[in-house]
Amino acid sequence: MRKNNLSLDNVYRAAHKVKEVVRKTDLIKAEAVFPVDSVYLKTENLQTTGSFKIRGAYYKISQLSESEKARGVVACSAGNHAQGVALACNQLGIDSTIFMPESAPISKIEATRSYGSKIILAGDTYDDSYDAALDYMDKHEKVFIHPFNDEEVIVGQGTIGLEILDQMPDVDVILVPVGGGGLLAGIAYVIKSLKPECQVIGVEAAKASSMSVSLTEGKIIKISSQDTFADGIAVKQPGNLTFELAKKYADQIITVSEDEIAYALLSLMEKQKLVCEGAGSVAFAAVVFNKIEIKDKKICVLLSGGNIDVNILSRVIQRGLLVSGRNTELSISLTDKPGQLQAVATAIAEYGANVTEVNYNPGGENTAIDSCVINLKLETKNMEHILQIKSGLTQKGFNLISKDEAKGCFTDN
Repeated sequence: MRKNNLSLDNVYRAAHKVKEVVRKTDLIKAEAVFPVDSVYLKTENLQTTGSFKIRGAYYKISQLSESEKARGVVACSAGNHAQGVALACNQLGIDSTIFMPESAPISKIEATRSYGSKIILAGDTYDDSYDAALDYMDKHEKVFIHPFNDEEVIVGQGTIGLEILDQMPDVDVILVPVGGGGLLAGIAYVIKSLKPECQVIGVEAAKASSMSVSLTEGKIIKISSQDTFADGIAVKQPGNLTFELAKKYADQIITVSEDEIAYALLSLMEKQKLVCEGAGSVAFAAVVFNKIEIKDKKICVLLSGGNIDVNILSRVIQRGLLVSGRNTELSISLTDKPGQLQAVATAIAEYGANVTEVNYNPGGENTAIDSCVINLKLETKNMEHILQIKSGLTQKGFNLISKDEAKGCFTDN
């Protein structure tokens, strides 16, 4: 690592350098979701390799000495950093070896391999792969490219801050996804150096909040491994560099839940026609769920990546539909006689909902011998619509029961 590398001069140099592979991503007004408020989306999900990571990786690798380039590089990543390093090395003619956990999605492994890198799968977690990568680096005298805790990587990520100020000079608040903190550190440094009155707010997944926990404690804290589908920011602890820079330059760190991330991802896809991964959607989730005040302010939301695994996309969409009230389930206790199901379906149709699935079971213990329970899955408009349907069914004399009550009536088939 070069000393005193983090400077505005170097960020400007990096901005010029990364033009060789990086596109200046669009800043799009989120009119479909926020027709009144000034909320804009910085679309790094549409960046080369589908993520901002190419910026820091390319700049870092381009600054290696000739002897370092000749030795080749090694990196560790579950996806986005791996692709950034692989593409950078491909463009610069440098040998690269990427360690990835065995659980990494096949699509990300193959995308990384397509740039010409040697892929080594090691361990079940990022930490296992990280340890294996460091061991490989020592044995083969390679140069390690850290995904976030490196000044030159941070400088590369800081080029996004320059673009935002060029595209929206009067920006009031910038929301940035946070994992290890390299993106937040780079953007916050640039913004506070050039426009200190602009707020820079980091956003973490609540299940992987190592930066906010560390800042609260005033020291770097390693959290336990958490299961979040925002896997791109599931980092157990921030780096010492990123921690200090976040402490100095970031105004605030907030968190969002898994349901909030899923809803934000669905909203971006359906309304803004933008595909984001879980990690790339957290900053937007913070705005959608009113984590900050946006009235009369110009807000920039960074969408950091779009490399979502298609194998989990349907599950994320389903979660988003449930959170937004677009799908729901109802359990109704009925007398088991002809015409009951038709009566329920007719009542539901009156309220404009669509029945997509029906399950029937006889009544359980402590219920009338001629009773039954039907479980309905519905397509609905929103939460208000669900409440309207429930209220209407109750008024018509139908007995809606809870999920726990319904469970006692359903048997495994």
